[in-house]
Amino acid sequence: MHYGGDYNPEQWPREVWREDVARMQEAGVNLVSVGIFSWGRIQQREGEYDFEWLDEVLGLLHEGGISVDLATATASPPPWVSARYPDVLARDADGASYWPGSRQHYSHASPSYRRLAAELVTAIAERYAQHPAVVMWHVNNEYACHLPRDYSDAAAAGFRRWLERRYGDVDTLNARWGTAFWSQHYTSFEEVQPPRKAPYSHNPTQLLDFARYTDESFLELFRTERDIIRAAGATQPVTTNFMGPFKPLDYWRWAREVDLVSDDAYPDPNVAESFRDAAFQRDLVRSLKPGTPWLLMEQSSGALNWRPRNAPKAPGQMSALSVQAVARGSDGVLFFQWRQSRGGSEKFHSAMLPQAGTRSRTWREVVGLGADLAALPPLPAPGGEARVALVLDWESWWAVENPDHPASFELLPLLQRWYRSLHRRHVQVDLVHPGADLTSYTLVVAPQLYLLTDGSAANLTGFVAGGGHLVVTPFSDVVDADDRFPDGGYLTRLGPLLGVWLDDFGALDVPGGPGEDAAPVGGVDGAPSFTGELFAEELHADDCEVLGRYTGGRLTGWPALTRRRHGDGVGYHLGTVPDEAGTDAVVGWLLEQAGVAPVLAGLPPQVEAARRGDVVTLINHSTSPVAVGLDGLDVLAAPVGATPSAGGTLELPGYGWVMLRGDGPAAPRG
Repeated sequence: MHYGGDYNPEQWPREVWREDVARMQEAGVNLVSVGIFSWGRIQQREGEYDFEWLDEVLGLLHEGGISVDLATATASPPPWVSARYPDVLARDADGASYWPGSRQHYSHASPSYRRLAAELVTAIAERYAQHPAVVMWHVNNEYACHLPRDYSDAAAAGFRRWLERRYGDVDTLNARWGTAFWSQHYTSFEEVQPPRKAPYSHNPTQLLDFARYTDESFLELFRTERDIIRAAGATQPVTTNFMGPFKPLDYWRWAREVDLVSDDAYPDPNVAESFRDAAFQRDLVRSLKPGTPWLLMEQSSGALNWRPRNAPKAPGQMSALSVQAVARGSDGVLFFQWRQSRGGSEKFHSAMLPQAGTRSRTWREVVGLGADLAALPPLPAPGGEARVALVLDWESWWAVENPDHPASFELLPLLQRWYRSLHRRHVQVDLVHPGADLTSYTLVVAPQLYLLTDGSAANLTGFVAGGGHLVVTPFSDVVDADDRFPDGGYLTRLGPLLGVWLDDFGALDVPGGPGEDAAPVGGVDGAPSFTGELFAEELHADDCEVLGRYTGGRLTGWPALTRRRHGDGVGYHLGTVPDEAGTDAVVGWLLEQAGVAPVLAGLPPQVEAARRGDVVTLINHSTSPVAVGLDGLDVLAAPVGATPSAGGTLELPGYGWVMLRGDGPAAPRG
């Protein structure tokens, strides 16, 4: 198990460095990320590099038995860069510059930034490719986190080049963008602009393509730095830190380019049951590279600094959330950061070694977690445990949240609603692209899959024909890859599979609005009754069973839940979005229909169960002790003093956890 965090020695005088190494050893730290924001320390003027301090830091860490995830330092250019090369500065949709004084103010498309960053990475890689302390490379940092779109002239030029590669000629662009509408016809690529400030709605395909271009441009930056590192002779794994369900970047594509997925996760302790959304993020990043352990690159030891209210983690909660990541596939637990800063924007952000020092509760928990992780035996590689999958397609996400739709909504909360219900039932879940191999799953749910390609539609249809259970939700299979309606109306690719056709989406009013804001549904033949929202689709049942009908509103009596057998499987269609309680009812029914069992049965909802190979982890995410049945499982690695419970049960203390395997007695960990 890797254990450690971001280490920023440039913030501290030299005499602190040796103390840092000694405290790291005390805490069980064996990996730190160095140099993430060190560009201004390494290079204070163009063409001149100061590596003496970094040589000393890496040497001290290596002598102390601490490995290094070495960063390329390109995440935040120092002020001299933009002062000398103003084209480095990104611009917003109004044309205003983002200035230095914060971080990530650079334009991903700027030729000056790209050249200077490449020169910096070359110097770092050539110097440290063979350094014995370096076991991993950390490219940039949280790409697009604070500046997901750039509308500068450099970005405009890059967008035009990208469009020319994609479409070949401007006539093809006009046809696929539908520029006959509103007299948007282009006579050359040079006339095309990014979707800058406009008096009214932008062309939706232009918006979608600009999102695609921006994602690709950031990915080009990563590939360039990675390839420079490789050209210098480095053989260590190369990664860049993801941010879970981060809309601007298509992590399905990015995961193919990194050697291992690493992730930054900051669940809010102020939010009830935030551990379920944290589990969703762990399962997503595990799913990005199936069969390969990932790395929790950043989390907090306590409070943050960037929310309106920043609660600390409760005693024991840091350990519980850390083990959650391990249980769901991580081979390490790292923090931002090692030593809490004295100044700067993140001085209130907690750290492994806080302002209160080694007398603090945080420090005691950090040391304890390090000892617990060090005691774990090697864990199996994750992958293959889930029988349920949720569909997430980044391009559809970009398109469905564009304006000018029957109803505006955010996709992620709806996706997480399905996940939370499955998580409450202790069911293991993967996230999948609609075109991925689905043969290992029994149940697949596709929330609001608005944009659907013919290939993905064929893949989902094949999944059902092969015996799978597929749930299609409202506002799915609406447009093609160009955000245009296919011939034949809505649900043209999945309608034959489901045995339905769609007349209208039947958008509902916002909750509490003056119009119809809910759609009550009555189930038949054992199907659940529930309340729907967002849509009440005018659905025609041609060749399917109707298992639920609207019981109120303008569509009383119309189909709301249908089922059709296709090949060896079943396709379900929901004409409305179940609310939180309704989703819970529908999920329970679907699991029965599909025959999906939980990781462990009979657990209370605040206890999380996750499977990693043959290892089952139970975590109590409450402050109160909980007794759980063990079903013959045995403790994989118990702490000193733990004793078996009688009667085949185990008491987990508040925020306690245990890893189990095989048969025999068990004891708590916490």
